[in-house]
Formats: sequence, structure tokens, C-alpha cells
Amino acid sequence: MKLGNVLIPVADLDAAIAFYGLPVKFRDGDRFAALDGGGVTVALAGPEEHVAGSVAVSYKVVDVDREVGELVARGAEVVREPEAGPHERRAVLRDPSGNVFVLYSPL
Repeated sequence: MKLGNVLIPVADLDAAIAFYGLPVKFRDGDRFAALDGGGVTVALAGPEEHVAGSVAVSYKVVDVDREVGELVARGAEVVREPEAGPHERRAVLRDPSGNVFVLYSPL
């Protein structure tokens, strides 16, 4: 598991891109934009992609289902079961302290 991005839900993707002022690495219409945060990707999620409900750290993993099982065994709670998104398989979990995070694996 490695840090993939910090996911920030936004109401208006164009306004958020302008606000943060970081170079755009990737954009998928009004759904999602990956910004270059200088070593960490700042991921802006438009309304269609508000998967976590709040700012969340996203971890890139090889196998989402396996990682979900391992983390649940260690005390995580599943907020959203593993599902296919437009570009990745993803799941949303809550750690034992109540923090929401995302696991994803590119399709």
C-alpha cells in the first residue's frame, strides 16, 4: 500500500482547479482532476465522484478486495464496498479512530 493521493470533494471542478492553482496532471470532464502537489497528488472529485463524503487520504493498492479483508480483520469498518469506478476499483473504509480513507487500484 502506498499513498496515492489526497481526495478533496468539490462542488465545481473548474473553480477548484483555479483556486488550488496547481498544474493539472489528468482530468476527466467534470468528474475528477489530478493536480501535481509536488510529490503528492491532490485529487479533486466533482459531485459525481464524492465517494468518501469528506477529505480523505487515498491509498493505491494491488488488490482492493484483499486489502479490504485484511484491514477489516485489523478493525476497519467498510463505508462503501469495493466497486468499479470509471478508472479504478475502489472501496471506502473507516479506521478504528473514525477517519475515512479510500483504497484504489487502477483498472
